[in-house]
Amino acid sequence: MTNLHIDRLGGLAVIECEGRIVRSDSAFELRDAVQSQDDARTILLDLSGVTALDGGGLGMMMFLQRWAYDHDIRLKLFNPTKAVWERLAVANSIPAMEVVSADEMKAIVAGAHPPDRMAA
Repeated sequence: MTNLHIDRLGGLAVIECEGRIVRSDSAFELRDAVQSQDDARTILLDLSGVTALDGGGLGMMMFLQRWAYDHDIRLKLFNPTKAVWERLAVANSIPAMEVVSADEMKAIVAGAHPPDRMAA
């Protein structure tokens, strides 16, 4: 079972994933969450709470990468756990996925939510 939480900051959608993406139901839940953000310019998948990723979950991640590309959306992964990294590495999928560092994530969020301007 996977828990998903979506936050929006302008054109940025942050989808926090928690649990296991190991069955078709959780993979389809992830698909639905990502595809519901079709008006976003960037979708950031926070994978820090994902404890397992199986072949079906990996296949869905690859599908979503292609879906995002076809919709001119940048799909980025943030903070994948060791289990997710290992699965991506075994499948040789790391080059196909854009994984961002904490600094890059902060810059993406800052760019999506510019600071308030001081009134003169």
